[in-house]
Amino acid sequence: MIEVKSISKRFEESEVLTEINAHFQKGKTNLIIGQSGSGKTVFLKCLLGLHIINKGEIIYDGKSSNEMSDFDKLNLRREMGMVFQGSALFDSMSVLENVRFPLDMLTSLAKDEKEERALKFIKRVNLQDAINKLPAELSGGMQKRVAIARAVVMNPKYLFCDEPNSGLDPKTAIIIDKLIQEITNEFQITTVINSHDMNSVIEIGENIVFLKDGLKIWQGTNKEILNSGNEQVNDFVYSSELVKKLK
Repeated sequence: MIEVKSISKRFEESEVLTEINAHFQKGKTNLIIGQSGSGKTVFLKCLLGLHIINKGEIIYDGKSSNEMSDFDKLNLRREMGMVFQGSALFDSMSVLENVRFPLDMLTSLAKDEKEERALKFIKRVNLQDAINKLPAELSGGMQKRVAIARAVVMNPKYLFCDEPNSGLDPKTAIIIDKLIQEITNEFQITTVINSHDMNSVIEIGENIVFLKDGLKIWQGTNKEILNSGNEQVNDFVYSSELVKKLK
């Protein structure tokens, strides 16, 4: 679980996040949503530790970021997996080599142990028939599945996904959403997904944080968001063609 308490983030004189309070639940797909410029990406980078917050604290399973030493922060980073918007696979590496890469870099496991673990997660994302293929030989959806396998091969406590459905057709996007949700539940990971996709909100939004202009406006579930009673949330939600069809 991740708890966010009154965090603010500014760049020079511009405050991008203001007094954000939120929680992200273990074993749930937690979504950060909002329009472009709402602060979603900055918020995600604060949770990852890529941006230093100016105020407040972030608590990871009871451990405050404000009380962590550099060594503690390094260990925390090793407990995080990341799925990047563009998958960020290594072009010259096979599927197996891409998934094994974190194990090669961050563990002292024997080669056969690394191979076994990498293959386990490749099979979990149903790519066992593509282990020797290069990223250029894969579809966009397959590349995302490789990225997910690589992100969880270290058995992270926390999984962060930046627009995981970017560039995918709607059918493939739903498959990726469901895969992330299944892995989150199966391994009891605290998963945080940065998204503006209402399909994802409706399909897997077990815990949703809505941002606007750097402020947290609302938090709830996909079952609650359609009837939030909040005008700013409604403006975002009901601008979606998907939600218009549901009305």
